Amino acid sequence: MEQYNRFAAIMAASGVRAAEFLPGMVIMTLVAADAAAGSIPQNNYPFEKPIIVTAARTAQSADVSLASATVITREDIERQQSRSIQDLLRGVTGVSIMNHGGPGKSTFVQMRGTESDHIMVMIDGIRVGSVTSGTTAFENIPLEQIERIEIVRGPRSSLYGSEAIGGVIQIFTRKGSGGSGFSPSFSFGGGSYGTLNGSVGLSGSSERGWFNLTASGIGTKGFNACTGSDTAGCFTVEPDRDGYRNVAGSARAGYRFENGLELDANFMHSAGRAHYDGSFVNVSETLQQVFGGSARYSPLDFWRVNLTAGRSREDSDNFLERLFMSRFNTTRDTVSLQNDFTINPNHQLTVGMDYLHDHIDSSEVFTKTSRANWGAFSQYLATVERHRAQLSLRYDDNQQFGSWVTGGAGWGYAITDRISLTANFGSAFKAPTFNELYFPGFSNPDLRPEESRSFEFGTRGNMAWGKWSLNVYDTRIDNMIAFDANTFLPANIAQAHIRGLEAVLSTTIRGWLLNGNLTFLDPENRSADASRGNILPRRAEQSFRLDIDREFGRYRIGAMFLAEGERFDDLGNTRKLDSYVKFDLRAEYILNKHWRLQGRIENLFDKHYETAAFFNQPGRNFFAMIRYQP
Repeated sequence: MEQYNRFAAIMAASGVRAAEFLPGMVIMTLVAADAAAGSIPQNNYPFEKPIIVTAARTAQSADVSLASATVITREDIERQQSRSIQDLLRGVTGVSIMNHGGPGKSTFVQMRGTESDHIMVMIDGIRVGSVTSGTTAFENIPLEQIERIEIVRGPRSSLYGSEAIGGVIQIFTRKGSGGSGFSPSFSFGGGSYGTLNGSVGLSGSSERGWFNLTASGIGTKGFNACTGSDTAGCFTVEPDRDGYRNVAGSARAGYRFENGLELDANFMHSAGRAHYDGSFVNVSETLQQVFGGSARYSPLDFWRVNLTAGRSREDSDNFLERLFMSRFNTTRDTVSLQNDFTINPNHQLTVGMDYLHDHIDSSEVFTKTSRANWGAFSQYLATVERHRAQLSLRYDDNQQFGSWVTGGAGWGYAITDRISLTANFGSAFKAPTFNELYFPGFSNPDLRPEESRSFEFGTRGNMAWGKWSLNVYDTRIDNMIAFDANTFLPANIAQAHIRGLEAVLSTTIRGWLLNGNLTFLDPENRSADASRGNILPRRAEQSFRLDIDREFGRYRIGAMFLAEGERFDDLGNTRKLDSYVKFDLRAEYILNKHWRLQGRIENLFDKHYETAAFFNQPGRNFFAMIRYQP
């Protein structure tokens, strides 16, 4: 048990739980997805049709895209008064959140029942995430630096390569716009658990250029993160308050020359310190950094070239009180060259190449500390009368695992001008993480990459009274990587099966804006051991979220209702996590054109719930903020 305790503590410090090695088993998830359900429309009709770029690596209107996607805008972030990524994404269609004890604690995102390392995450086109764990430290990404988030559900390996089994999340930092001159912004607030938040920003634009500078900070005394014991949960008993602080900044600037050449550079830096409960480490100092740039140019009217390059970095220094225990520093270098050829308005061909290089610098001794991946991809988009098609093919040459070919096909048919059908197929693969392959004493260098095949069928409508969608899907994953509790080693299992259904509705009723989604998930473990037929860990089979908002002159009020079904915390389905209902209220008063007051009560009925066994979530709490924006 001492060996397992140390393993679990080190994994948590490097961004992974022992349970993350249990990922193997798949989920069936029937989930319905909309083409942009994140944004509540501001007019009765037409409901807004945001532009998304992640689904096809090229700009498309959401009603044209064949992918199931959600767009969360800056307006949504401020309207919902979210204070963290997990707060913002909780209950979004197809998304499940596991958090280990509040702000700044390890947060894992699952999409459509796949594992938390089955999501490819980008910031401004640069791939991010820990090279050791394969997951992204969402808890350290500051919301005040974000302009919009695009969430694309379903496999996208045929466009992006490894990791995109469950989907892709792309985060775009804030970009200056809105006319010439300078536009300052400001926010400051505080609330329960001794929490203070603040941000300042300056943006501007001219006829050809733009820039944005933003700095933000958060500090909270927190609450007791874990109610575990010496043999479960955090493997210690520390009934104290586990605080968190973070200071972050971002910069983005661009210029468009007279010949059409457009240059854009971006930088984001986030440094945090989190206290938590643990027998091996209980303090973590983290650094998350992304630097990149892009160049876009059209040599000919029908040909557009996009070159993107950058580096992401995730550092973690871990302590037992003040005693240094471990270090995990990882970097990812990304280069991408993409060519879009517009054959005519209804036909577009895309071809390109990607390069990814991962590197580790750690106090733990890894047998290998770096690897590279080259990828070549192509895509064909076509519209013929009422039919739309998307075909994609990709070849990857991984330094460790050789050649991989993945493909995707999508079809859409407009039954009427407002109702359409969609069908999608995609294959995907994922290379094992460095922790799974080389972590000293708890790894398996013989692991094979995971492979998946997914089918999806859906219908959607954009009516005068609102917008809706209904999607069903089926995903099978071969060679799923699972943790063997008998050997304390990860191993490939035969197959996991995931099926789901998602239903989404956005509408306006008597001035009230409603945005809701319902998910049914059937996650089944197809391993060849005693867990076969069990529900995969930490997946709720039912979830429902409803947001309601309305304006009364200078006043805006809103509420969020979230319900998630029971789930199991382990592969054996012996430790149950209860279902829960969570209700939040929010209000806003517009002082004038630039100033507004906001207030929010979270978990109004003080419901106790856990998304991971023994790790606490916030009780009833409040937060108030004043904002200035141009």
